[in-house]
Amino acid sequence: MNLHQLRFVREAVRQNYNLTDAAKALFTSQPGVSKAIIELEEELGVDIFTRHGKRIRGLTEPGRLVLESVELIMQEIDSLKRIGKEYAAQDSGSFTIATTHTQARYTLPKVVQAFMQKFPKVRLSLLQGNPQQIAEMVQRDQADLCIATESIAGVNGLVTLPCYQWEHVVVVPPDHPLLRTRQPTLEEIAAFPIITYDGAFAGRSKIDHAFSLRGLKLDVLLEAIDADVIKTYVELGMGIGIIAGMAFDAERDKNLRAIPVGYLFGMNVSRVAIKQGAYLRSYIYTFIELLAPTLNRKLIEQAMSGEKENYEL
Repeated sequence: MNLHQLRFVREAVRQNYNLTDAAKALFTSQPGVSKAIIELEEELGVDIFTRHGKRIRGLTEPGRLVLESVELIMQEIDSLKRIGKEYAAQDSGSFTIATTHTQARYTLPKVVQAFMQKFPKVRLSLLQGNPQQIAEMVQRDQADLCIATESIAGVNGLVTLPCYQWEHVVVVPPDHPLLRTRQPTLEEIAAFPIITYDGAFAGRSKIDHAFSLRGLKLDVLLEAIDADVIKTYVELGMGIGIIAGMAFDAERDKNLRAIPVGYLFGMNVSRVAIKQGAYLRSYIYTFIELLAPTLNRKLIEQAMSGEKENYEL
């Protein structure tokens, strides 16, 4: 048994059981991957994969247990490598953050700037996607951590901690009738065409839920993942926007006005998620603390060890 065999098994599953794609991802040959998997099955005395002819189609029951062990072993191998790299160079290395557009555009710039001033030798990468996609990036070790709203909470294999709270705002032109009311009702908002986020982003589910509870039909004219796009179409007079409060800047958005509506849709919590059992380099702890000063190293380590039940904002 060797590490190459374990890598081949894991990559075969990640590539939806396509051994050709698995071989390409690992820069080797398809026959070599197939032969190594068969040799591992012979050594273990069980079939890891179900087959149709020469093609693998899925995992057997013992294969699922084998995969769980493979994932744990490979995670420990990765941790050993990271430990060596960190102690060889405490202030340099690579760091990949997976996040949504809203976080990358409005929350992270100042945090990233402060981080890079502290660690100029670190190669920082930002990957963007919807909450499900960025959670999978961490699960698959494509990113060190991910940041999104509470939709990443409860994802298997991830430890999530709350960073900060925010509320939605309704954005309208300066002369809009909703500005005559200090706190517009859901009924008053529903009377206008709505421009807001795609269903997977920025607390959209809370918006839909609030209107549904009141039996109101939401006239969604346009959905987007980018608050700048939403604001552009509001400025054109096509409807009113509902965006994350962090995405509105009175100085920058001079042609719009914002109405806080947390009283209608509730507060949202942005979270940071880390893979359970992952080894975190010291500068990753620093980044998390820059993002959320309440999340110090001791608290993060407690959460990683399972002591996180009572920590909420």
